[in-house]
Amino acid sequence: MVLRSSHITLSGLRFHAHHGVMAQERQTGGDFLVDLQVMCDLEKAVHSDDLSDTLNYGTLYDVVHQEMMKPSQLLEHVAGRIAQHVFDGFPQVENVVVTVTKVNPPMGADLKGASVTLFFGREE
Repeated sequence: MVLRSSHITLSGLRFHAHHGVMAQERQTGGDFLVDLQVMCDLEKAVHSDDLSDTLNYGTLYDVVHQEMMKPSQLLEHVAGRIAQHVFDGFPQVENVVVTVTKVNPPMGADLKGASVTLFFGREE
C-alpha cells in the first residue's frame, strides 16, 4: 500500500465576525463559514497512531479562529491571512485551500452565501 496524497480538512467552521466593506458589516458583524484543507505528509501517523506525527485539529481551528476575529474588508484578505498563519505555524504543510463564506451577504439577493476559495502553495 502506497499513500499517494494526504489532507486534513476542517469543514463548516462557523463564526460571527466583523468582515465587510460596509461600515454596518464591520460594526454589527455577520455569520461566516470557513473550510480549511491542508496538504501534508501523514504517512508516519498512518503507521504510528501518534498525535505528534500529524497536525492537531484543535490547533488548526485556533489558527482559523484567531484570523477570523481580526476584521477585514475582503474575504480574500481573511483567507490569505489564514493560509499564511498555517504556513508559519506548521512547516510540514505543503499546500492550503481556504474557503471563506459570508452567510446571507447584504446584496439584495436571495442566496445562502458568497464565498472565495483560494489555493496556496508553500514558497520554495
